[in-house]
Amino acid sequence: MKKILILGAGTAGTMMAHHLVKKVNKNEWSITIIDQHEKHYYQPGFLFIPFGIYSEEDVIKEKTSLLPKGVEYIQAPIELIEAEKKQVILGDKKSIPYDILIIATGCEIVPEEVEGVDEGWRKEIFDFYTIEGAVALRDKLKDWEGGKLVVHISEMPIKCPVAPLEFVFLADWFFSEKKKNRKKVELSYVTPLDSAFTKQKCADALSEYFPQKNIELIKNFNVSHVDAESRKLVSLDDREVTYDLLVTIPVNMGSKLIERSDLGDDLNFVPTDKHTLQSKAHENIFVIGDATDIPASKAGSVAHFEAEILTENILSYINEKPLAASFDGHANCFIESGYNKALLIDFNYDIEPVEGTFPLPGVGPFSLLKETKINHLGKLAFRHIYWHMLLKGIPIPTVTPDMKKSGKKLEGLSVDV
Repeated sequence: MKKILILGAGTAGTMMAHHLVKKVNKNEWSITIIDQHEKHYYQPGFLFIPFGIYSEEDVIKEKTSLLPKGVEYIQAPIELIEAEKKQVILGDKKSIPYDILIIATGCEIVPEEVEGVDEGWRKEIFDFYTIEGAVALRDKLKDWEGGKLVVHISEMPIKCPVAPLEFVFLADWFFSEKKKNRKKVELSYVTPLDSAFTKQKCADALSEYFPQKNIELIKNFNVSHVDAESRKLVSLDDREVTYDLLVTIPVNMGSKLIERSDLGDDLNFVPTDKHTLQSKAHENIFVIGDATDIPASKAGSVAHFEAEILTENILSYINEKPLAASFDGHANCFIESGYNKALLIDFNYDIEPVEGTFPLPGVGPFSLLKETKINHLGKLAFRHIYWHMLLKGIPIPTVTPDMKKSGKKLEGLSVDV
């Protein structure tokens, strides 16, 4: 019996388990998934916890309840991937052989990468990229009377690159509508980018929101260190941004397992063919989700689209056929803008976010690159879709892994074919 081994039972790993268990020959192949953690987190929900919109119960489930029957689950820490020997070594030194390895180990925040962050961590410096950080920030905001709140991105790439924007927009709403003390709060958004977002058309649209919402946008800020005692960010070119409360998105890096196994780049992301999702170093290793180094967003929607492509390519690999399925970098995500409204963007490697309708041309119901209440409802509905469809590998007929041009205003014209 040959073995497919999946490392990581988060979003990408769980989806791959569901896809493959339905399609591989069970008389020839077994599927095993390894993860050391008991809980599965709906990570997009972390954004809402600091503002009291979601609770912990809304974003947490047991991992075993989400995995399909017919897949072996091993809950254990992983010490090493020995690619040349085609085996994985667990924390207890037990070895697990494989014929095909799928790396879905995600990425994690590394606050210690920026000097000084540790000194103020969970005191006046918070994150919302972990469940612990989101809950701690919620508790802080409950009693915070006001001052200068700075939302700061340390460096790119980061998981869910729109989340920091959503946070600062929701903060404007939260202090205006819920705490009624917006006049006592000064909001700043500090980014190493030369615009509000990585994609220029989207950045241009979003930039208009900063003056409208009275949020200061500070660009090209490459952080050197944080002076936690004086409460200020310091850039490499000696600019300073003071704060009373700092919400930082720390450096994001791949799993330390990848570093120990000598399979990653400087940030522990695995060099991966951006179309086939095959490791560039080992033909029997495939990579999905946040663990890759491909130039696509590190977001759940990307993992969802990748999973369909990767399943096809693994079946081709098993049957000794060329890896014909090609991932185009497709990503889409809702961007909360506050006041029960949101935008939606849909893009890939080659096409930036543009205006239009999604998923049906001319019908929608969602509007692209425009702020609507329907988009906000779509953002909230996504949690249900995530738990009950995406993780289970259930296809959404109108949303395909390859990005559709229909319904989009490309080069000034709406493409309806």
